[in-house]
Amino acid sequence: MLANSEHAAGAGVGAPPAVAGGEPPDTGAARPSAEDRHRLTATQGLAALSLDAMASVAYGPEAIVLVLAAAGAHGLGFTLPVTLAIAALLAVLVASYRQVIAAFPDGGGSYAVAKRHLGRRTGLVTAASLVLDYVLNVAVSVTAGVAALTSAFPSLHEHRLWICLGVLALVTGVNLRGIVDSARAFLLPTAVFVGSILTMIVAGLLRDAPASTEAAAGHASALSGDATAVGALLLLKAFAAGCSALTGVEAVANAVPAFRAPATRRAQRTEVALGALLGVMLIGLSVLIGRFHLQPVEGVTVLAQIADASLGHNGAFYVVQFATVVLLALAANTSFGGLPVLMGLLARDNYLPHVFGLKADRQVHRHGVLALAAVSALLLVFSGGDVNTLVPLFAIGVFVGFTLCQVGMVRHWRQDRSAGRRGKALLNGFGAVLTGVSAVVVTATKFTEGAWLIVVALPLLVAAFEAVHRAYGRIGERLELGRVPEAPRRCRSLVLVPVSSLSRLTSKALTAAVSLGDEVLAVTVTHPDAEGRRAAESLRRDWELWRPGVDLVELPAPTRSLGRPIVELVRELSGRHPDTRVTVLIPEVEPARLWQRLLQNQRGAVVAHAVRRDTDAVICRLRFRIGA
Repeated sequence: MLANSEHAAGAGVGAPPAVAGGEPPDTGAARPSAEDRHRLTATQGLAALSLDAMASVAYGPEAIVLVLAAAGAHGLGFTLPVTLAIAALLAVLVASYRQVIAAFPDGGGSYAVAKRHLGRRTGLVTAASLVLDYVLNVAVSVTAGVAALTSAFPSLHEHRLWICLGVLALVTGVNLRGIVDSARAFLLPTAVFVGSILTMIVAGLLRDAPASTEAAAGHASALSGDATAVGALLLLKAFAAGCSALTGVEAVANAVPAFRAPATRRAQRTEVALGALLGVMLIGLSVLIGRFHLQPVEGVTVLAQIADASLGHNGAFYVVQFATVVLLALAANTSFGGLPVLMGLLARDNYLPHVFGLKADRQVHRHGVLALAAVSALLLVFSGGDVNTLVPLFAIGVFVGFTLCQVGMVRHWRQDRSAGRRGKALLNGFGAVLTGVSAVVVTATKFTEGAWLIVVALPLLVAAFEAVHRAYGRIGERLELGRVPEAPRRCRSLVLVPVSSLSRLTSKALTAAVSLGDEVLAVTVTHPDAEGRRAAESLRRDWELWRPGVDLVELPAPTRSLGRPIVELVRELSGRHPDTRVTVLIPEVEPARLWQRLLQNQRGAVVAHAVRRDTDAVICRLRFRIGA
């Protein structure tokens, strides 16, 4: 039984961490098990895994409008058609990921599909793109939320980096409590945001004219003075820009094991609910943009203008703004729900250290959460908390993952023999074309703005995955994993116990040593100076009086080195008796208070490090606990 709260599965190098798979029977209204209580329901999954997608309605429609503004007022008339095309792609993606959830209940989403149907290397490219997108989502979401806050309170602008790091620490801390706790914490902000957006859409549809234009009053228009023609390239750019609203759609498929049983059914419901809500909000907002003839202005978001026109410049307007600020800041939670599970799958496949596959007692991939937080913090520091520095890098990775997932599902249906497979393959193929075009357009249009970093980072991350995999392969070969090992045999055992004085700790150590080994030697390192000679003589005299039945071996050291003389003795004994198993038992005091560890001389750590580095001896550290 493990001494800590981590699960035992996968703790060793040769035993990769197991990920829950398969579907238990639907128990209906049966009470959830102790483990299931730390997993998500469909409603909780919507709060924990959809914040990124939900929050994208704050910048998705605006991204479309800003691109179409290059063609003037005439170009803005294409906002709704472009949004409908994005909504159609959203429907394709939701239908596809619903099938991915059923086909890959162990999670992994695009990575699992690409790995099985497109090959190992393509699967790694997909995984790398998702990892980059998840990390960037955290940084972009936090900075966008803080940017909205500092827009309302300009005096906070100078402190935006510290506010960003504070929000990141808050989201990280909640997720370390467990994904269920994070879902509960973010359920209310999600409900308020979705409710306010839907209320705003309904109110706007019931109006013939804007209730207010105060939000945009006095702000310069962002319409291009030299309007261009509305051509295919402009529409493609608008489509690709608006597709940023689709980031996060894949998060549910990546985190299927985080749901309660039956996990597949709950995850599918969450995926459909996410797609329906997101589609309704995107289309509704685009209809209102055309209905009120809104145009982008400097310093005021399109969403704020819609709220102003639909609800008036009153308390309801500020509720929408505040809900948007909160949800943008918390949208990073989608990454905390999806990426640690994906990292666990990569660890299971030996592409990441196995520690990322371990779960704490609340079903938390703790190391994945902390790694994501650390990298995101570095990005925030690098950008200085400025969202414009990070946005050009965003959404490219997710389009790569979308495209490869769709292509993989086409191959899946070609191998499948179920009814309707041709229609499903055509649907996925159409989605692959759309997302592939979007990936190319986004990369090309944002390449000089920083997207080249993603193009460079993708192969580097894949190379890192491969390096980890090769390392585990070499370890597996040395351990002869998969082969029947030779039968265990008893060897003669020799235990060495380093001592420096007589105490109760010395007695406990020798008692443990004689219980472990056939032969026990107490060893002490002596130094040639006067102080060292006096200490050696005192220990020798006390040992002869004590007569513990264990020989004391003095190891002279010409320098003050403590570990080297013991290492040389271990080597000598191992060479003289190759069939003898040498164990070094190091007695250490375990103080009652954490700060009291600073009072220790760390002699045991020095000896353990030297023996581990330079010999094959077994190291045993005996802890002697001291009460308060």
